[in-house]
Order: sequence, then structure tokens, then C-alpha cells
Amino acid sequence: MDRPTWVPEEIDFARPSASRVYDFYLGGSHNFAVDRDLGRQAIRVVPELPRIMQANRAFLRRAVEFLVDAGVWQFLDIGSGIPTAGNVHEVAQVRAPECRVVYVDIDPVAVAHSQAILDGDDRTAVVQADLREPVAVLGDPELRRLLDLDRPVALLLFAVLHFVPDDQDPGGLVGRYRDALAPGSWLALSHGTDEGAPEEITRALHALYRRTPTPAVTRSRDQVAGLFAGFDVVEPGVVALPDWRPEPDDDRRPVWSAAYGGVGRKP
Repeated sequence: MDRPTWVPEEIDFARPSASRVYDFYLGGSHNFAVDRDLGRQAIRVVPELPRIMQANRAFLRRAVEFLVDAGVWQFLDIGSGIPTAGNVHEVAQVRAPECRVVYVDIDPVAVAHSQAILDGDDRTAVVQADLREPVAVLGDPELRRLLDLDRPVALLLFAVLHFVPDDQDPGGLVGRYRDALAPGSWLALSHGTDEGAPEEITRALHALYRRTPTPAVTRSRDQVAGLFAGFDVVEPGVVALPDWRPEPDDDRRPVWSAAYGGVGRKP
């Protein structure tokens, strides 16, 4: 296979990437054959997986719209993945053109795509950095150029904390970001769960994702709610993604949502 022009030289074609598999689920074109193979295997186990991933994307859109309506104009999207239709800056800037967005991802493919898409947009930026290093993320010159951390920021952690194992203390990690953000800042996140899933499905999915560099750790609703420590969670609380302020005409709800989500404000 010839290397596409958008793929950095260091990318391994032979190993699937969670972010590229997610792009495949969403119908994107920035994925490799090895990613599509893993995605199709996962879909054979859980046929609703594309709809589940679309529910996560729809939750992101509703949450961003809520935050803009709440007066937020600065967004920090960590674990942003490969850009697809309905990116945070597109959703936010339709509602309020002055919104500024910084995307952060550790995957060089995701960053390369973002840089190409955002070229020439002076209200958005992309940073290649590790979620687990808050000091480096928040101190990045590009982030500081766009975001004023002395004013409220919406921290977005969509479908990324389930790639942080328990021994790396995901709750403490979120707390470090919380403590660095100004009062009035917000947290919006989604997180994978296997609650309500048949055991054979959970076992098969975990086996598949162990083939990626970032195997996932599913957590319970109570564990996901614990990630909001220090934030006042808005109604309807931490719920299955399709239950978070659903739109009346949304008939695409998956049978099993596979994730919880919520939005909270730092006092």
C-alpha cells in the first residue's frame, strides 16, 4: 500500500489505531485497511457499534451547543481524534463566531489531519501532546496563544478517559486540569462502559482492542460520575449518552449506548 500524503512517516501501517477505527465507525476516510479490518470484526460482535459511535458524536454536538449558550467561548478538546464532520469548532462557531478551540491529541495522524483542516483558521489550533501531562498540555505556546486560562474554559474529554488505566489515576488526572482552570470553567466528557452488555460481547471487544496501542478500560456509572469531583453536574446528570438532553425527533438511539456522559461546572 502506498503511503497517503497526509500520513506522517513514523506511522505504522501494520497496527490498528483506536482513533482511526473510530473514524471508520463514523464513515470517515482517514483510516487504513488494518483499522477497517478491526472495525468490521468489532461490528460482527456488536452490529450497533457505528450507531453507538454516532451517539457519542451527537452528544458532543449537544454538549457544545449547551456550553456556547451558557456563555462559554473557549474550548479545550483533549483526545480530539481524527477530524470528521461536526468538529467542535464548527459546532461552536456556528453559534458564536468568536469561539476559540484548541484540539489536543497524542496520535500524529490525528494531529496531521487537524493541522491540514485548520490551516488558515486563526481561532483554532491543534497541539500534539499527552493527556496524562497536564502541565505540558496547558503550557503549550499554541494553546496559550488562543486560550486565556484566567477566564472560563470548557474542557472536553470525549471517549478518551477509558484509555487511561486505573493505575494512572484518571480521576486525579481530571482533578489536575480542574485545579488549573478558572472558576466558572466546565467539564464535558463521555466514557465507555460495559454495564448492560452481555458478558460475551464485553470479552470479545476487550480482546479486539488489546490489539491497539491503547486498550480500553470500561467503567461503571458511579466511576464515571466520580470523574466530575469538584464540578457541579447539570441536569440530567451522568447518564447514557442518548439520554443527555435528547432532541425530540432523534430516532437513532442504539439499543445499548455503551457509554455514559455528563456536563459539569466548576464553582
